[in-house]
Amino acid sequence: MRATVLHGERDVRLEEVPDPVLSTGGDALVRVVAACVCGSDLWGYRGIAPTPKPRRIGHEFVGVVEAVGPDVRTITPGDFVIAPFYDCDMTCVNCRNGVSTSCLHGGWWGANDQVGGFADGGQGERVRVPHADGTLVATPSYPAEELIPSLLTLSDVMGTGHHAAVSAGVTAGSTVVVVGDGAVGLCAVLASARLGASRIVAMSRHEPRQALAREFGATDIVAERGDAGVAAVKALFDGVGADCVLEAVGTKASMDQAIRSARPGGMVGYVGVPNGGPELPVRPLFNANIGVNGGVAPVRNYVEELLQDVWSGAIHPGKVFDLELPLSDIAEAYAAMDERRAIKTLVRP
Repeated sequence: MRATVLHGERDVRLEEVPDPVLSTGGDALVRVVAACVCGSDLWGYRGIAPTPKPRRIGHEFVGVVEAVGPDVRTITPGDFVIAPFYDCDMTCVNCRNGVSTSCLHGGWWGANDQVGGFADGGQGERVRVPHADGTLVATPSYPAEELIPSLLTLSDVMGTGHHAAVSAGVTAGSTVVVVGDGAVGLCAVLASARLGASRIVAMSRHEPRQALAREFGATDIVAERGDAGVAAVKALFDGVGADCVLEAVGTKASMDQAIRSARPGGMVGYVGVPNGGPELPVRPLFNANIGVNGGVAPVRNYVEELLQDVWSGAIHPGKVFDLELPLSDIAEAYAAMDERRAIKTLVRP
């Protein structure tokens, strides 16, 4: 089959790789219907995260189950399924505690799993899925074509945006600031609106992303950064800042922006993959009673809840995909996001 392989800085290739095979009893083979490029994939593509040897890549996909192992009970061939950006069994204590990204038996796509097989990268034609009963979520039926992009966001960005909002304690009436206007930040705007926030500020300097943020529920846009950005935010909230600030970038500057935009007693929910040395200034946090909560989003724990709203058409997070390409153009899919010509690229095998 064909699958994406990252070789190094700005060197991503579509190559022939071995077909996946069932091997551990509890696994499934999924034919990928749609996958995508993630902002976190760009850290390796840009050379910020090292790639010492070629590796399979891609961790967001939806598809159709082609076969299952003899121990699989809830997933059946023919199911249309959503896969989170990791595998998990949903039975260990961490999964039951709502933190499936810390599954005691789980792992990551494009790597060997803990049960004796290889979990293919998601940017390919097929994937062997470990722990199929825990990892995969089947949709009620085969979805309409227009639903597929939104279902794909449940594998990562919509669940991650939701985790930022939940971590910051967004609820009905909350005031919210979202730092970051990538797909996760935009989904954090949508998640905040879904949870009933009364005012949502999107920090964005790009008109197409500003427009989508407003469509998703942003009431205000702040384009400034640094001291000017903090001042602009505080001017909107009685000079003190917002109840909840969602950090969706992962740099030192974005974390600083987030913390200084929160009101005394407020909460920062952070989901940006840490790069560029973000640090927590304990004294300012202590002095203003600002809390910080978040981390690697356990999106598998949120899929069923969010699936209901996607399936009913109540939310349309798939609008973050503003470019669609065939798998054969995977190099352009990466380049378009790297050069900010696309918010997020959907890929069809």
